[in-house]
Amino acid sequence: MRVNIRKGFDINLKGKAAKTLVEDVRPNLYALQPTDFVGISRPKILVQPGDNVQAGTPLLFDKFNPEVMFTAPVSGEVTEIERGDRRKPLAIKILADKELSYVSFPKYDLGSLAGVSAEEARSSLLKSGVWVNLIERPFGLVANPEHTPKAIFISGFDSAPLAPDYEFVFKGQEQYLQAGIDILQKLTPGKIHISTHTQQGAGSIFKKLQKVTHHEFAGPHPAGNVGVQIHQIDPINKGEYVWTVTPYGLQQIGRLFLDGRYDACKVIVLAGSELNQPQYYNIINGAQLKPLLQGNVNNSNVRVISGNVLTGTKTSEEGFLGFYHTQVSVLPEGNHHEFLGWILPSTKKLSFQRAFGLLSFLNGKNQEYVMDTNLHGEERAFVQTGVFEQVLPMDIYPTFLLKAILSRDFEAMEELGIYEVLEEDFALCEFVDVSKMEIQALIREGLEALQNA
Repeated sequence: MRVNIRKGFDINLKGKAAKTLVEDVRPNLYALQPTDFVGISRPKILVQPGDNVQAGTPLLFDKFNPEVMFTAPVSGEVTEIERGDRRKPLAIKILADKELSYVSFPKYDLGSLAGVSAEEARSSLLKSGVWVNLIERPFGLVANPEHTPKAIFISGFDSAPLAPDYEFVFKGQEQYLQAGIDILQKLTPGKIHISTHTQQGAGSIFKKLQKVTHHEFAGPHPAGNVGVQIHQIDPINKGEYVWTVTPYGLQQIGRLFLDGRYDACKVIVLAGSELNQPQYYNIINGAQLKPLLQGNVNNSNVRVISGNVLTGTKTSEEGFLGFYHTQVSVLPEGNHHEFLGWILPSTKKLSFQRAFGLLSFLNGKNQEYVMDTNLHGEERAFVQTGVFEQVLPMDIYPTFLLKAILSRDFEAMEELGIYEVLEEDFALCEFVDVSKMEIQALIREGLEALQNA
């Protein structure tokens, strides 16, 4: 299937990463942050400060889903269990060994994966910690092992601002990606769909994968969102489940079965206008960001974001890479007041709105922008402008869906397509919203309300 997305908006930021890979950065401190995983309500911590662990040792599980283990990304000593309100665990910190050791899992070669049973595959994925790469829709939770998805979806490109180039990241990793596909086939009776952008060409790593159904997408962000792709390929109906996994998760699944260990290494991109050297890094999930940023930031007043600028999490130089994040973004902090704001005519402020004063549309699509984090206003009354419909390429009515969530009208939420969306699908709506509302948080509120109803 080929789909041409017309709705959307590309945020062309300055600070794109050079195609250079730094291999030798190894932070000492790592953290598994339970807050990275949506829906963990009763976490049970399995380790104490002072315990020694290997990469792949279980650190915690959710009492509502005890089969799914959340495991250590590195070997070393547990130094701290950071807690928040009501002793909610925020991070399990590990001081890494110089030489990592791993928990051993069954090991296969690519040709023998066909002989792995579905139960064997499921058991290794659950025990090793790799299972949490599988996300279940609706609701965007870690996949429930008792469910059978009607299909599994993988997006082979990321269209978010300053996103990593997957063709560069996964060069030479074809065998692990294919092994991941071979294992996922055992978990669904349906198809495995993989989508690429038309610009990726016939030589794309993802177009060479076998035993999958290929699709091509063209158009601006959010064309790379797997939710948009599911909507176009095979929409979710009430009572159905689909699973999604990123190519990073697919790679981890392949490594687990070909190498027999939980290898949490991944190539991420460090990008943004405030960096001296935006580039790619091969690091381990949960790594402290300090070694990447020290001496590399050219401004003391910056915001460090684990993830992309639309959906990422604010952190700091002392913070850690989020489990699902594949980039770190560094932008100027917008903690300043601007006299007359948007009223003064300017072509330097990127804006989807073609309002008086916001003239960036005159620059063309290739102009790069330095944007800070200033919202230029505060939350105000919900204004119906029709602009959400111009950036959300789904056959739903976003404004009415948001109103249904605000009024807790469950029936309307279902009719308006809430089962098909997650926060990331509405990130652009939040960017263009003149009401300055936290729309992604509102979508999560709606999903949780419906789930608990």
